[in-house]
Amino acid sequence: MTTSAIDRTPLRARLGVRVVVLLGLLWTLVPLVWMVASSFKSDVDVTAAEPEFLFQPTLENYRSLFTGANNLGPYIWHSVLASGISSVLAVAIGALAGYGLAGTRMRAKKHVAFWIISTRMAPIAVVVLPLFLLFRGANLIDSIPGLILAYLTFNLPFAIWLMSAFFAEVPPSVEESALVAGCTRWQAFWYVVLPLTKSGLVTTFVLCLVFSWNDYAFALVFGGPHSQTLPIAADQLVTQTGIDWGQLTAIGTIVVLPMIVAGLAVRRWLVTGLTLGAVTGE
Repeated sequence: MTTSAIDRTPLRARLGVRVVVLLGLLWTLVPLVWMVASSFKSDVDVTAAEPEFLFQPTLENYRSLFTGANNLGPYIWHSVLASGISSVLAVAIGALAGYGLAGTRMRAKKHVAFWIISTRMAPIAVVVLPLFLLFRGANLIDSIPGLILAYLTFNLPFAIWLMSAFFAEVPPSVEESALVAGCTRWQAFWYVVLPLTKSGLVTTFVLCLVFSWNDYAFALVFGGPHSQTLPIAADQLVTQTGIDWGQLTAIGTIVVLPMIVAGLAVRRWLVTGLTLGAVTGE
């Protein structure tokens, strides 16, 4: 390889990375932008044979979602309650369990950690029937508590595994210093160790929230008229008589934008968490 070829290699590598990033952005953003734009189109523009790039924006699709029989308010409230509470519980329990798992010195710790995360890897179809029988016996079908428990079954193993990785990053000397200073084990955990894993808490909460917010399978099986969530509302717009594309893109925008806003709001902690603790799992 000549000297000129060596000099050109870093430039080619940088160009290659930029091209890959650009393609990834286009692959992600173009459908999203098209969906948001279509939600402001009239029925005629949405179903036009050729794409309409210049159109008169209208809020009719959003207005239709919140009026009459199509009132989306209860669906949003159910999604907020079920996904929010289940994510808070997953982070709270996962932090305690992850702290214990990271601090234990048993030989089988790695095997226990793998067993915990392996329960998250199980297909939803495997656990739906047993959970349905349990929930029916406990009268939890078509209830918000039932959805919260259903989401928790998948979020909790992930939260425990991820938080144990973050706690493993904290030097033992930090907690030992707190104990020597007179703190109890709980005080050392609450006031010293836990604040050092703020990025882990935020990362775990946001990821659990996204999983719960976007869930369709659990909401379909365990939900009902009194607990249906946004993904179920979107599915109801697809009928045998046709698809209301305007309202469907509007509800898709309502589902996607809150998670994008949440990710952007905590991006600093989210990026730190994903690049630190997540790659050091026990």
